[in-house]
Amino acid sequence: MLVTLKEVLGDAQKGRYAVGAFNVNNMEIVQAIIEAAEEQQSPVILQASQGGLKYAGVDYIAAMARLAGEKASVPVVVHLDHGTDFKQIMLCVRNGFTSVMIDGSKYPLEENIEVTKKVVEVAHAVGMSVEGELGKIGGVEDDVKVDEREAAMTDPADAEYFAKETGVDALAISIGTAHGLYKGEPRLDFDRLKNIRAVVDVPLVLHGASGVSDEAIKKAVELGICKINIDTDIRQAFTRGVHAAVKENPDEFDPRKILGPARDEMKNIVATKLKLFGSAGKA
Repeated sequence: MLVTLKEVLGDAQKGRYAVGAFNVNNMEIVQAIIEAAEEQQSPVILQASQGGLKYAGVDYIAAMARLAGEKASVPVVVHLDHGTDFKQIMLCVRNGFTSVMIDGSKYPLEENIEVTKKVVEVAHAVGMSVEGELGKIGGVEDDVKVDEREAAMTDPADAEYFAKETGVDALAISIGTAHGLYKGEPRLDFDRLKNIRAVVDVPLVLHGASGVSDEAIKKAVELGICKINIDTDIRQAFTRGVHAAVKENPDEFDPRKILGPARDEMKNIVATKLKLFGSAGKA
């Protein structure tokens, strides 16, 4: 069933678990995520980045994700990840996404608030949820690139002000994670997370969670993280599946027999994450 981000994260916040948000680029990824969510009886978020939309087309992504959500026996959110372009966000609104993210983190605080409020006003008018971002998360996420030196942790006082001024339904914060592959073990600032949670009522979001230890994820959820983004782990699982299929049968040319194993690898990763996040059995 198709639902909004506000609906699933509201339940997650009350139940003290997190909902997994997985980036989609093609049919096999969508199928893997939905199959895992149904088997685990977990709500799930299908999200597309601006790079993913450029690759597959916003209409293709929306059609696949919406169809999967409508047919699914569990709650499914269709979400734009890291939207930075207002026109792109409006295309997602028109194509039936149930939620969008506006990433104005590159702007000074007041400008970020102004940009985010504009999206909130439009999205809320048509029943969609909005995720905002405060603080700069390092690494690369398709169209969003932040140098390590430019990465900045979220200030709790700014987070309180931002949430109240914008009216966002969820807030992505920076506490030490990064997009893409980690060079070493990421260290999360749990004290900062505690302080933000103490003054911000809306559900909090953790980006760049691929590669973060299970122990750290569990602690982040205990301290109030309600949405966790996973992309790199999915990409790596896809590649492992393709490599294994081609290695086992180098002469294979049937895409179904090459992409099928990749779908199985991704499904296993998604199922593992849903159990780790505590959302299994919460649909």
